[in-house]
Amino acid sequence: MKDIVIALAKGRLAELSIEVFEKIGIDCSQMKEKTRKLIFENEELGLKFIMVKATDVATYVEYGAADIGIVGSDVLIEEGRNLYEMVNLGFGKCKVAVAGPASMAGRLSGGNNIRVATKYPHIARDYFEFKKGQTIEIIKLNGSIELAPLVGLSDVIVDIVESGKTLAENGLVVLEDITDISARLVVNRVSMKMEKERILDIVSKIKAEIAARGDRA
Repeated sequence: MKDIVIALAKGRLAELSIEVFEKIGIDCSQMKEKTRKLIFENEELGLKFIMVKATDVATYVEYGAADIGIVGSDVLIEEGRNLYEMVNLGFGKCKVAVAGPASMAGRLSGGNNIRVATKYPHIARDYFEFKKGQTIEIIKLNGSIELAPLVGLSDVIVDIVESGKTLAENGLVVLEDITDISARLVVNRVSMKMEKERILDIVSKIKAEIAARGDRA
């Protein structure tokens, strides 16, 4: 029997995902140990978990290196991967927002030629140019996005905002919300055809657990 391969994002998202898998009866004790291992096998259930960078989960699933993945919806929106999005897991909640100095609020209401630093160029361009009809210059960055408006690299940023604490510590504020984000369970399209029964069994159990959590909340 072929293993069902499940890609998890390293870090907090993996921890929350593991909680769900354990609730539906899948032993994930190996993954909770301090280790540098990236592959974990459950031979009894025919499952294999792989730990990858959050932004790479959708790539592994789309290209068939993993059958199932758990990934933030920000990655799915930004990259437009050809996957089945099966479950909104409801955790890892945050939002993508426009942030910057409070003085930028007026310019955002109708200004053009705004310089936007972001690691989400597709989301930023779609929001400003297609939804708001404003022209912008995208500056692609991979980290420390908050720094860009502080040193004059950009006017504003488009980034993930959870508590807003990092923004506040750098003298920035949320200017406009773009979209809410949460973790999603995705499935490779070919895997869904080849291993439909086994995959849907996992998906249905996770859906039931998420629904039960909603009832308990």
